[in-house]
Amino acid sequence: MLNKDQPDNIILIGAGIMSATLGILLKRLMPQCNIKVFERMDSIAAESSDAMNNAGTGHSAYCELNYSPILEDGSIDIQKAIHIAHAFEKSKSFWAYLIENENLPNAQYFITQMPHISFVWGSENVEYLNKRFQKMIESPFFNSMQYTDNHNVIEEWMPLVMKGRNMDEPVAATKMDIGTDINFGRLTRFLFNQLELHEGVEIYLKNEVIDLKKQKNGSWIVEVEDLDSEDKNVYVADFVFIGAGGGAIKLLEKSDIKEGNGYGGFPISGQWLVCNNEEVIQQHHAKVYGKAAIGAPPMSVPHLDTRYIDGKKALLFGPFAGFSTKFLKNGSYFDLPLSIEMDNILPMISAGWKNIPLTKYLIEQVIQSPEDRFEDLKAYYPNANFNDWDLAIAGQRVQVIKKDADGNGVLAFGTEIVAAADGSLATLLGASPGASTAVDAMLNVIKHCFPDKIETEEWKRIIKTILPYTYDSQMDANAIEQNRSWTNRILFPPH
Repeated sequence: MLNKDQPDNIILIGAGIMSATLGILLKRLMPQCNIKVFERMDSIAAESSDAMNNAGTGHSAYCELNYSPILEDGSIDIQKAIHIAHAFEKSKSFWAYLIENENLPNAQYFITQMPHISFVWGSENVEYLNKRFQKMIESPFFNSMQYTDNHNVIEEWMPLVMKGRNMDEPVAATKMDIGTDINFGRLTRFLFNQLELHEGVEIYLKNEVIDLKKQKNGSWIVEVEDLDSEDKNVYVADFVFIGAGGGAIKLLEKSDIKEGNGYGGFPISGQWLVCNNEEVIQQHHAKVYGKAAIGAPPMSVPHLDTRYIDGKKALLFGPFAGFSTKFLKNGSYFDLPLSIEMDNILPMISAGWKNIPLTKYLIEQVIQSPEDRFEDLKAYYPNANFNDWDLAIAGQRVQVIKKDADGNGVLAFGTEIVAAADGSLATLLGASPGASTAVDAMLNVIKHCFPDKIETEEWKRIIKTILPYTYDSQMDANAIEQNRSWTNRILFPPH
């Protein structure tokens, strides 16, 4: 817990969706605090939150099959899917509240309703999807899900996927009409614009945090380089949040908090195939997710994806994973080697040894030819034309490696908060589901770092005002219906 009753000076590292969300929450809980945001790029949301660097799916576990794995006994585990669906309801609540009560622009500028579809082929996968469907509809989060193994019905849902497909091939699909597409880059810029309206908030672009040291009184000295002038400036903070995407690992190491010992990162790059044929783009209106290849990381689940990027409809396929030693898309090739230290070298080696399928998968992805990528696309769009698709670079992700109970390294899928014992510093690591669950993730940061304050009636009242139906740990069917009715009215008003 912080030495002070509450911090006077807060530093947020990284101008992405996480820092924007945390900044707004903290300003409502502690209106008198001063917030400084430092971003190494020359614009807000230029890394992981940018539209082309982010999948854009409102991750709600409607279509992402990796959130509902098969257990050894053959049953389907949907607990992670329920958690993610609940987290996304919190995000929608947060955005709806800001539109209704603050200065956030109309939702049409960053969010669009978009069917979320899971699609599989082959008898074994069809059986899995049916079992998943039967389990999912037991939860009020997913009880509006539709299932079919009828070719004609699936063609109505997604004609590009079915035209030219063998009619004798077993296929199945589930569909949730309440899915969304989100331009997280644009949303992040809106959130920072809103945050900057408050007194005591300053945003510094092209300013890179190069070091941070804890003082005996519990505060932090943060050294920042102005990338234009090359001047180095020092700031004092009572609370520091490291929300620097792939760059968070290096800053966590610089902090020297014991809770960060043993953490490492394995960078994974991404690429999209982007359709350049307007006629094809207009024939698809859904996010179609399939099953990940064996050994593939969660962020590499293939999908044929309708997007709205800055108001223009687009069609993407991918992402294709790859390997780069950069921790950020605009980072350095020395990021990975310089991140290896005495406390994490053994976990990183053992994690690599235990994840040979991932290594093999990444090698295969790196050496893919354009023709190989096109063949992957044709599994989802049989009649695809090679000349209709261009290759684009997606975002960079860093897979978290940490020590297990025996001191060996394990890959930690999902997102993870690493916080100092006194709550004076918190770091968010990991990538998926990421932006879609930013509100839930940042509430967890607040719970870690302000455990006493968040239990006060005043803080509970403020949070419940922002999240009237979703703040409680459990949401029953009535709360889900009320939240969706309220957020739909604000986020998707009739035209």
